[in-house]
Amino acid sequence: MVSKGKKKPNPAEDSGRGEFIRRFKSNPFVFIGTFVILIIVIVAFVLVPAIVPNVGGANVDLTFGFYDKIPISYVQGNYLAQVQSNYARYMQGSINESNALSISSQIWRSAFEETVTHIGILQEMKKAGFVIPPELVDKEVRSLPEFQENGRFSVARYRQLDKAAQLSLWKDVRDTLITRRYISDVSGLRQPSQEAAFIGAMASRERTFDVAVFPLSSYPAEEITAFAAGNQDLFKTLHLSKITINSNEREIRQILTAVNEGSQSFEEAARTHSADSFAESGGDMGVKMAYELTEEIPDDLERESVLSLERGKVSDIVKVPSGWAFYRSEETPLPADLTDQDTVEKIRTYLTVFRRGIMEDWLIGQAEQFIALAKEKGFETAAGELGWAKQNFGPVVLNYGNFSLFKSLPTDTVPELAAASSNENFWRTAFSTPMQSPSTPIMLGDNALVLFPLEEKNPEESDIESIVSSFTSYWINNNTDRGIRDSFIRSEKLEDNFWTTYFRYLQPSF
Repeated sequence: MVSKGKKKPNPAEDSGRGEFIRRFKSNPFVFIGTFVILIIVIVAFVLVPAIVPNVGGANVDLTFGFYDKIPISYVQGNYLAQVQSNYARYMQGSINESNALSISSQIWRSAFEETVTHIGILQEMKKAGFVIPPELVDKEVRSLPEFQENGRFSVARYRQLDKAAQLSLWKDVRDTLITRRYISDVSGLRQPSQEAAFIGAMASRERTFDVAVFPLSSYPAEEITAFAAGNQDLFKTLHLSKITINSNEREIRQILTAVNEGSQSFEEAARTHSADSFAESGGDMGVKMAYELTEEIPDDLERESVLSLERGKVSDIVKVPSGWAFYRSEETPLPADLTDQDTVEKIRTYLTVFRRGIMEDWLIGQAEQFIALAKEKGFETAAGELGWAKQNFGPVVLNYGNFSLFKSLPTDTVPELAAASSNENFWRTAFSTPMQSPSTPIMLGDNALVLFPLEEKNPEESDIESIVSSFTSYWINNNTDRGIRDSFIRSEKLEDNFWTTYFRYLQPSF
């Protein structure tokens, strides 16, 4: 059965089977990924009865497809049934009314794909002419824990099985040995020697750092007001109302005419006809800054015509992303009040979103001033004199991509490193900057960083060898499993009718 789908064995009922599973797991080439775990079906004769679906009759043909013209069918007690049963028992504690259909499909599809892989491996080995010697199969059967008594094979225990069960078990053991050989051979061909050496090189140096942080939030208010003073047209304030129509230009033209002639008030027309979120308030959009209309009215001339409206005046029709609109000015446009804190923060938001480069250039300038002082007086002194936060992290190796075999960056204690793991410039700078010297500035998320490598050391050779060894197992587990499984699932030899059969017979049963 599929070990990832197994419940923990009950020691009172199934200790022998559990020991067998543990013995197989000691061989990494046998238990690579979920599909290889299927070899445990050799002890299927001790399993509880399979969970048999209610499909409306014994004559229903649950054939989900064919691999190399071999049917992949659900028959009680066969390979697919055993795998499906094991998955179902594993997942039964997770099933509730809301997810029953989804989990059911996952169980059946997983069982189908693992059965395809099982059949595919056996077919490939058969065509290659590979045959397991019968005496080797006999030896493996005799070694099963279920048949041991006082450390020796018990003929009496074995003969408790009828002839059909003995034959079924023998075939399962044979298929297990064939699968084991296939996986061993394929894994041997896929040893990632060059990749492992590269991973070892990544782990060959580890550094500890001080880091100075220059946050985007430190961009000063005087810089904001200076920018606003030079770009007053962007930030003048307007109080507008609007009516939006999505259907056609002719309809909105009729509404505009009615408003201009006075047969319908602007507010009434908005509540009756407008197709935007301001309709209920009579079209009132509230106070906005001029730049906020940039996306709403893409055409520069049309936007300028709205921005220049005098109090009480109604614009002509303009094109907006959702259709057509016209506007009314409720107040005369005014320049931004740069003494108002809310106004300044609104302009800060504009800079952060639309002109971020201006703020980043300022940060880089501050970082460069800090670097100059750090070279003169030292990193810690410069941080103290200029008032910039200094933190420390490490030791870390060159863990680009946050590879799981290496220690991750300490983003819990230094949250400014959150975007660093996949930032090539960060790692290049971190491991190329000379020791006891400030790095060039690094823009990382909402911060500029300056690194100061404090210490570098080389891990023990045994530690690097351990990492290389772990990577080899990691690589095989994540690539051999996926590669072999996908090769069969994507094979032209597979006729995949799974979903047709599933939706026809199995989904309604839930």
